[in-house]
Amino acid sequence: MNNIPSVDLADFLSDDPNRKQKFVDEIGKAYEEIGFVALKNHFLSDELVEELYKEVKSFFDLPLETKRKYEIEGLAGQRGYISFGKEHAKGKKEGDLKEFWHFGQEPAEDANLTEEYPENVQVEELKDFNHVGMEAYRMLEKTGIYVLRALALHIGLKEHYFDHWASNGNSILRPIHYPPITEEPKGAVRAGAHGDINLITLLMGASTGGLQVLRKDGEWIDAIPKEDELVINVGDMLERLTNNKLRSTVHRVINPPKEQWDKPRYSIPFFMHPRSEMPLDCLEECIDEEHPKQYEDITAGEFLHQRLVEIGLLKK
Repeated sequence: MNNIPSVDLADFLSDDPNRKQKFVDEIGKAYEEIGFVALKNHFLSDELVEELYKEVKSFFDLPLETKRKYEIEGLAGQRGYISFGKEHAKGKKEGDLKEFWHFGQEPAEDANLTEEYPENVQVEELKDFNHVGMEAYRMLEKTGIYVLRALALHIGLKEHYFDHWASNGNSILRPIHYPPITEEPKGAVRAGAHGDINLITLLMGASTGGLQVLRKDGEWIDAIPKEDELVINVGDMLERLTNNKLRSTVHRVINPPKEQWDKPRYSIPFFMHPRSEMPLDCLEECIDEEHPKQYEDITAGEFLHQRLVEIGLLKK
């Protein structure tokens, strides 16, 4: 396998039970083997994607002192702007060669949350930036809910098991700008090898190249979806919940060849987090004699806090 498998969400949404089961089987197999798929027929329209990239590029083109206005101390990077080199992969000292923005959840009035999410930071200079960002957030969240429904069926749970936990969850939409590289990076890459913290990640912009996935045999392979596909991968929370049945695969964004250093790169991942009180205790459906329980019980909120400290966004 030299590229990640491609699946079609239209199969899962069809009225044909055979097509629906085909999607469940395909995504389940892919997530057990490599932890990544490319997904077509998601809920993001071409027009919305185009608008979002326009707004994101306009934001990152603002002067640094303007962007810095939106870097809010005390939020551990949960909302607003995070400046160049501030985040690093777990276990690395070198900061990644990127700057980014965080849009967070704006919960429904009847969400009955036990926690309060920080408010999103409003960008005064760009009147459509926040509106377009949250429109994309909703469409990615909707896509993610359907992917989780398919995975629930694959695991042997009720189809809607994840709905309550993931709806109004602590998810993050992160537009990332990897600026042109102007000098030899000293041990730093655009994004160091890492696994994601959350349940699943839905990624726009991987078609511009650079994303690589670590296969079971230790080989790095390029993840190259078609332009209209999202890359969707398993995060550490889901791996933990399924007692390693579904794999959170290590991935990275490598620096381009030297002749392409002058080109910026943009990508927009949606990190799908559940509500913080969701238990990540290994599911009984994923434990047997051959697969004994591998992890201590923990909530999603506790796990997230641990990992934010490890990657440098939160002080102990």
